[in-house]
Amino acid sequence: MEETKIPLKCVKRVIGLELAQSTQDLALELAQRGEEEGTMVLACQQTAARKQDGSRFAAGEGGVYFTLILRPAKADLCALSLSRQAAQAVAEALAQAYGIKTKVKLPNEVLAWDGKTRQWKQIAAVLTETFFEENSRFALLGVGINVNNRLTGSAKAKSVSLKQLIGMETSKEVALDEILTSFWKHYAHWTYSAQ
Repeated sequence: MEETKIPLKCVKRVIGLELAQSTQDLALELAQRGEEEGTMVLACQQTAARKQDGSRFAAGEGGVYFTLILRPAKADLCALSLSRQAAQAVAEALAQAYGIKTKVKLPNEVLAWDGKTRQWKQIAAVLTETFFEENSRFALLGVGINVNNRLTGSAKAKSVSLKQLIGMETSKEVALDEILTSFWKHYAHWTYSAQ
């Protein structure tokens, strides 16, 4: 039996910012102007990031926040399915790269086991939106990961950072690379199998 090779896509362009209001909002503007698939808006901090329900929150220093512009050929593009795939990719990447326990809380949260408090806490979240405009169909995949964040107040009670779990700061670039590698594998399989 011959093995089927699934072509992997990749990030083609990175727009890196120290501070952004929302990577999702900026990516939307770019996608509406025709920016190609694989463009990533990356920020060290966000002042008005959006949750799935549309509410805003600040995404502080130490995390990894990005939005990818995707233009899949799949006719029945579904934000919920893409969100689940992305959350699973993030959970797998963090578990494999850092030896932590993770799971997906549907539809878009990634939880990690905090052994100190003996609780599952949010370590990452995914925001997926699909758009069907005149001659354009695209999706925005936003991801936020608590890497080296200092969590305080109510956020500390329900969230955890990678730094807290492994006991030391880690490279945000390495974390981003692990997550993107895992995501592109999921995305390639998902888009390829749907054709």
